[in-house]
Amino acid sequence: MAKKSTNQRPIIIAHRGASGYRPEHTLAAYELAINLGADYIEPDLVITKDGILIARHENEISETTDIAIHAEFIHLKTTKIIDGEIKTGWFTEDFTLAELKTLKAKERIPQLRPQNTVYDGIFSIPTLQDIIDLAEAKSLELGRIIGIYPETKHPSYFKSIGLPLEDKLLTTLHKINLPIFIQSFEVGNLQELSKKTDLPLVQLINDSGKPYDFVVNGDHRTYQDLVNPTELIEIAKYAQAIGVNKHLVVPQDSNGKLLSPTSLVNDAHQTNLKVHAWTFRNEDFFLPFDFKQNPQGEYEMFFSLGIDGVFSDYPDTAKSQLTKMEI
Repeated sequence: MAKKSTNQRPIIIAHRGASGYRPEHTLAAYELAINLGADYIEPDLVITKDGILIARHENEISETTDIAIHAEFIHLKTTKIIDGEIKTGWFTEDFTLAELKTLKAKERIPQLRPQNTVYDGIFSIPTLQDIIDLAEAKSLELGRIIGIYPETKHPSYFKSIGLPLEDKLLTTLHKINLPIFIQSFEVGNLQELSKKTDLPLVQLINDSGKPYDFVVNGDHRTYQDLVNPTELIEIAKYAQAIGVNKHLVVPQDSNGKLLSPTSLVNDAHQTNLKVHAWTFRNEDFFLPFDFKQNPQGEYEMFFSLGIDGVFSDYPDTAKSQLTKMEI
C-alpha cells in the first residue's frame, strides 16, 4: 500500500527530473535528480491511445521529442483545442505506447539550456511504471526512500475524449510503497480523487488565470481567488497541500524586483495545508532581479519563510542551500 507523505523539513521536488541538466521527463533526468539529493521526482502525466500513463510536459509532443523527423507519423499531425488553446502538432492520445517508444526526447528550451541539447535523440519517453521502477530501485540502492509526485495534465480534456487519467493513476499508485503526492491545476478531479484515495493531494495554484474545469463549468473564481483564507479552508477539505507559483508567496514588480512576502504561507498553515512553491531555476532568465546569479539566495529566502517544499530544476542547488541552513 502506498505511503502517506509526512515530512518536517522542506522537501526537494525534482521538477520533471533534474531538468536543468538533462532533457525533462526522461529516466536520465529523474535518476540524476535522485543522485543529486531530490526527495521526490515529479512526472507530468498524459496518456496514450492504448491507455498507458506516460511522462510528458504536454500531450502535444513536438517541443519535447523528435516526432517531426519521423515520416511514418506525418499523417498524424493535427490541430486541436486543449484547455481553450489552439495547438498544432502531434498528440500522445493519437499514438500507442509502442509507437511513442520509437521517439526520442529533446531539450524543450534549447535557447536557455543549450548544454542539454547534447542529449537530444538519446532518451526515450518513460511510462509512469518506468519511473516508479526507477524510484524503487534507487531507494534500495541508496538506502533512502524516493517519493513520486505526479501531476494529472489536462484532466477535463482527457476525460472528454474517453481517456480519463485518475483511475489508472490510482490503480498504479495503490500498488506501491513509496511516498506520494498527487497534484493538479484543476479542482474537480482532485475532489473526485479525494473520495477514492487517502493519498495526499495537492491543489496547484498559478499567479494568473483559472482552473480549466472552472472555465468549463462557468465558475467565476480565479487562481488568485483560491489563495484567500476562506478558499484555503475549502481546499483543505479535499487536499493536504497547495503547490503555488512562487510569485504568490513573494510577489515581484514589473521589473522583477521582489516585493514584501504575502501572508499565504501562514494562511495555508492555519488550515493545515502544506505549501510547495514552484519553479526554482538557476538561470538568470528565471531569477528575480534581486537574486541574479544567486539562486542560493532565492532558496534561502523561501526556506526562511517557512515553505514546506520547492519544485526545482536543479535539486543539487536546493539541497546544498537547505543543508547549509540546517548546519
